[in-house]
Amino acid sequence: MNAFTNVQIINGPNGEPVYVVIPYSTYMQTQSRHRDTDVPHQVVGMIAENAWTPARAWREYLGLTQLEVATRMGISQPAYAQQEVGLRPRRTTRERIAHAMGIAPRLLDL
Repeated sequence: MNAFTNVQIINGPNGEPVYVVIPYSTYMQTQSRHRDTDVPHQVVGMIAENAWTPARAWREYLGLTQLEVATRMGISQPAYAQQEVGLRPRRTTRERIAHAMGIAPRLLDL
């Protein structure tokens, strides 16, 4: 377990700790560790409730259109639409989709 060494504790009126302030760089390090591994609850919900593929759920969550993702991938929107509905696209395809969305490829392996 990593103990924070450069923190500030802010106590409430009763003298009990209420807040902990950590350096911004430490906070960003903890965020970047989770960014590539955490799947937001909304994405999981879209997959479960709508029977969407992970690619579609992530695209919707990120507020992207099929055309935007397709353009980033250098393909047409209809070609991307076919890839998005595929139940299990090839690894290279998943990597290209993830790169176009700005997420880690393993986040499409749900």
